Amino acid sequence: MTGRTTGDAETAPPDYRDTLFLPDTDFPMRAALPKREPEWLAHWERIGVYDRLREKTGRETFELHDGPPYANGRLHIGHALNKILKDIVVRAAQMRGFDSRYVPGWDCHGLPIEWKIEEDYRKRGKNKDEVPINDLRGECRRFAEHWVGVQRDEFKRLGVIGDWENPYLTMSYDAEAVIAEEFMTFLMNGTLYRGSKPVMWSPVEKTALAEAEVEYHERQSHAIWVKFSVADAGAADLARAHVVIWTTTPWTIPQNRAICFNPALEYGLYQVTAAPEDNWAKEGDLYLLADGPAEDVKEQARVAEWKRLRTVSGDELSGVVCAHPFRGLADPSEADRNRWDFDVPLLPGGHVTGDVGTGFVHTAPSHGADDFEIGVKHGLKMTHNVLEAGEFRADLPFFGGLYIFDRKGLDGEANKAVIDKLIETGALVARGRLTHSYPHSWRSKAPLIFRNTPQWFVAIDRRLDDGMGAYGDTIRERALASIEKLVQWYPASGRNRLHAMIANRPDWVLSRQRAWGVPLTCFTRKGASPDDPGFLLRDAEVNARIARAFREEGADAWFAEGAKARFLGDAYDPEDWEQVADILDVWFDSGSTHAFALRDRGHRWPASLYLEGTDQHRGWFHSSMLQSCGTRGRAPYDGVLTHGFTLDENGVKMSKSLGNVTAPQDIVRQYGADILRLWAAQADYTDDQRIGPEILKGAADGYRRLRNTLRFMLGVLGARGAQGAGDPPADAMPELERLILHRLAELDGQVRDGYAAHDFQSVMQKLFAFATVDLSAFYFDIRKDALYCDAADAPRRRACIFVMRALFERLTTWLAPVLCFTMEEVWLTRNPGEASSVHLQDFPETPAEWRDDALAAKWTGIRAARRAVNGALETARADKVIGASLEAAPVLHAPDPALAETLQGADMADICITSDIAIVAGTPPPGAFVQDDSGMGVVFARAEGRKCARCWKILPDVGSHRHRGTCKRCNDVLSA
Repeated sequence: MTGRTTGDAETAPPDYRDTLFLPDTDFPMRAALPKREPEWLAHWERIGVYDRLREKTGRETFELHDGPPYANGRLHIGHALNKILKDIVVRAAQMRGFDSRYVPGWDCHGLPIEWKIEEDYRKRGKNKDEVPINDLRGECRRFAEHWVGVQRDEFKRLGVIGDWENPYLTMSYDAEAVIAEEFMTFLMNGTLYRGSKPVMWSPVEKTALAEAEVEYHERQSHAIWVKFSVADAGAADLARAHVVIWTTTPWTIPQNRAICFNPALEYGLYQVTAAPEDNWAKEGDLYLLADGPAEDVKEQARVAEWKRLRTVSGDELSGVVCAHPFRGLADPSEADRNRWDFDVPLLPGGHVTGDVGTGFVHTAPSHGADDFEIGVKHGLKMTHNVLEAGEFRADLPFFGGLYIFDRKGLDGEANKAVIDKLIETGALVARGRLTHSYPHSWRSKAPLIFRNTPQWFVAIDRRLDDGMGAYGDTIRERALASIEKLVQWYPASGRNRLHAMIANRPDWVLSRQRAWGVPLTCFTRKGASPDDPGFLLRDAEVNARIARAFREEGADAWFAEGAKARFLGDAYDPEDWEQVADILDVWFDSGSTHAFALRDRGHRWPASLYLEGTDQHRGWFHSSMLQSCGTRGRAPYDGVLTHGFTLDENGVKMSKSLGNVTAPQDIVRQYGADILRLWAAQADYTDDQRIGPEILKGAADGYRRLRNTLRFMLGVLGARGAQGAGDPPADAMPELERLILHRLAELDGQVRDGYAAHDFQSVMQKLFAFATVDLSAFYFDIRKDALYCDAADAPRRRACIFVMRALFERLTTWLAPVLCFTMEEVWLTRNPGEASSVHLQDFPETPAEWRDDALAAKWTGIRAARRAVNGALETARADKVIGASLEAAPVLHAPDPALAETLQGADMADICITSDIAIVAGTPPPGAFVQDDSGMGVVFARAEGRKCARCWKILPDVGSHRHRGTCKRCNDVLSA
């Protein structure tokens, strides 16, 4: 293949392309992830990846316990983010050397599912209350089963690995039995009690709600200022006065039992001196008000003028007794009876503020948390005027049967009727409308009320004698100690959030007045008071019968005919006992999952990690903590990771009505799951994340750059002669190869530490920077010449191939937890086989001797010099002076003598991809291209000689060898 001459004429040199060791790979440039990913899913199914990983014995267990999603619809982007983060944790822990387990689970009971069935009933004109309870429960079970199947397929399509064949379901018979057993632990340890307290109540759903089921939305409410006439006071002027209260819940006025004030506020006696004739506030009226909001009251009441007569002390207020605004109204049903003929005392309360209202708070103990505490403290009478659908009881005078909210959550007639009655009695001072944040059900989206109802509670401050007091003797003490001493928080702010919630929370309300769920499996003695020691039946044999039946038949057994007699057995007369019909709060179900998904399956307990959104500080993290502290004495987890919510690209909450919803199914169809996984890993999960078309395009662009890096690496390893003649010792390799090995040693620790700290964003930033900056734009760029043109067994090329293998082994495994599909494709390209998978590998150990900080420091200067040369060449290229960098042989001036000496000892022409280069110690001459950050300067010069037909370098010796169109290096390769 040598060139021939005829006289002085030389023929064109031959094409040496076939003599080059060019990259060779079947790995496609185009990913086609939506089409290809299902192939790898099928591959994992065939080889049983999850089960094969369990065969790696002798490992410490890492257990990520799945917070159960609710089985009632397609996945949204928040679900996808959550499950992808979990999958990254699980895969990374396995590859770091753990036996990393993940059992997916579903929350299957509760109101959302029952609500769907009720909606279907309503559409068909069917009354839920007329359907046998176990028939309704059966429909709920079938509904949940359907969505479990749908969601399982959607989660698997995201690449999530786990024990999909054996998930946990809160509605499985075994789970229902364990949930009942956990409940009966509280029954037996004395923390369970029946009380009557105001709880968040949904009139639309007819049930109590937990705090975690409440969300707040803007709502316009009535606002009224009401005067309570003073009936008894120590001072004569106060006896003629009126205490003015302000409320946004007029419907609670009939239930008023007291008025609270704050002794720390300044109060005054105000007299109206001028007011319009048609005004409710009349000239001469005396009002007791806090000084802070007094001017606002004056404006709202349309008082033209008034004067402050004097200061009224807290001691004076404590002696004041008022009359209810409805005192003296005859009961239409009983003409001689007045329902509101009682005293309304003024009581001190620290919850009263002086920034809004009047400084006096109308207190209805049955309809507010603060109100209830005041009522208990002072022995106020509880009322039960509001029924389960939010209507006043039928026999309540004037208001009987009126609804606070209708079935759609809109205002009923109760508020207006109360306001009209206040106007009639002359008790109204002012009225208005207020838009404010108001509690709503997160399921029906309907507004809530505080309603006093008999409910079942767990006392979290009652001392336990259960032998599990290492972290405290009460549930609250154990929970707070667990938060402070036992749990690692990611991010650390999660600790303070949950600590504050646990420290300040009231007793745990367990009961719900619904049908679909695990019942409160207990019996109460007929006619006994809840305070009676014998009120609750505590019998281990009865409990055991219940648990056995639930394991065999499910919780439906509780509602079957004859259940009471069956469970009580021969020792008790069924006529003496009431069977509780309430259903456990679903948060108790999910809070118990650690028992049947971990403890009873022989898995690690406590779990290594719980991972959910920040809303679960008041949800699953919270209920699991309380439940486990009551039954196991400590938190059920060693670590808690929380992530934020997912918003659109503009930071707006996603909504179908706004049209800004990004559905995971759409992303997978367009881009593939790996792009969604890459977005999740690169996002800062500690804050709210944004997603949308432009953000996804950015993730896809980054993915393509990374894919090209991997493709080049595969091409090199698949090229002719890639095996070489053996690997050279690491310390005998060229400095450039040793530098890359050093970077791998650095990254090895950073990647392991990053995954261990669940800092996926940092891991991906480091790996992307390494792949694009250190490899594609630096190492690969420099070494293409040696890889393509050196002899197959040349030491430099052999060293480069060794480094490529080291890169392959590490990058594919380091990236596999995130890009699980793509790294499987990369791995199988080089390691084909039906039993092969990157997900069966661990992160390879990286030799400590690869670390060479001194070499890295030296190459900091060399890389700075390369940047200076590249800058000069870019200028020459832009000026059309050259096309390719191999046309240049620049002169590099280095002011630092030590750096100049280093550069002179390096192969700077190869490093800068020029045909030649000269290094001069000293200050750059005028006109040189100067790199600002280094002080080095470059004077451009053209390379001298002819262009090698094989490597394209321009060198003086080209044409002087046997293969006349080549340089000496290429001639030697061709002659071998």
